[in-house]
Amino acid sequence: MASLKELKGRISSVKSTQKITKAKQMVAAAKLRKAQAAAEAARPYGERLEAVVASLASKVTVSPSSPKLIAGSGADHVHLLVVANSDRGLCGAFNSNIVKAASQKARELIAQGKKVKFFLIGRKGRAVISRTFPDTIVGHYDTTAMKEAGFTEAQAISAELMKRFEAGEYDVAHLFYSTFKSALAQIPTEQQIIPVAIPAGTAASSGAAVEYEPDEESILADLLPRNVSIQIFKAMLENGASEQGASMTAMDNATRNAGDLINRLTIEYNRSRQAAITTELVEIISGAEAL
Repeated sequence: MASLKELKGRISSVKSTQKITKAKQMVAAAKLRKAQAAAEAARPYGERLEAVVASLASKVTVSPSSPKLIAGSGADHVHLLVVANSDRGLCGAFNSNIVKAASQKARELIAQGKKVKFFLIGRKGRAVISRTFPDTIVGHYDTTAMKEAGFTEAQAISAELMKRFEAGEYDVAHLFYSTFKSALAQIPTEQQIIPVAIPAGTAASSGAAVEYEPDEESILADLLPRNVSIQIFKAMLENGASEQGASMTAMDNATRNAGDLINRLTIEYNRSRQAAITTELVEIISGAEAL
């Protein structure tokens, strides 16, 4: 059994930890409001742009002159998995769920005879991916100096991905991030960003006669790179809100657990203290009777 001094020290230590987790919970809650507003504001634009690009792409006849972001590389052998994580921990299963979804996709592709490469945004998933899929990480974008998701950073990541695509380093790129639903629910999401994914039935869904000026290919030549940047930016905003929501929930659970532990230690301390007092009283009474 631990001594009274040890129990008192453990109670003091847990109380200090509880103060830290409570403070981090409050900070995450304050940041969540802003991050959630940004993610929800960007979501309609990103989804609508993706739908417009897919609709335009479905009307273009693929030819040697077509933009490569539509036509693709002509192969489907090398897949680049772009995994967006955070740089900080203490946010529950936020990072591990994204890495798990990317790892599952990688195993499926490898089972189909495909070659898999990874490009990482953030640093939290690096250790797990490098251990599970050694020598597959071909690029990494450092976000440690980034206070919040910015479109400039999304453009830089997009430019790097398209440069590698133009160089023939991969055929298809998949983006993995976490879609924010609530502070309790963040959903790992996969999205094909290169080349443009055309959902089944996209061309048939448009019943109106539409004329484009200039032609579809000219419009797409400008929209396609912008769409990649927007989808990455949207993913970073969703990740930002999901991270704060997961952090708030995790710190709330940690604060509650610390409170339960303090209660248990306090009960144990009181029992030990009472036993020590009882022992001392018995010794005093026994000594008095002996005299």
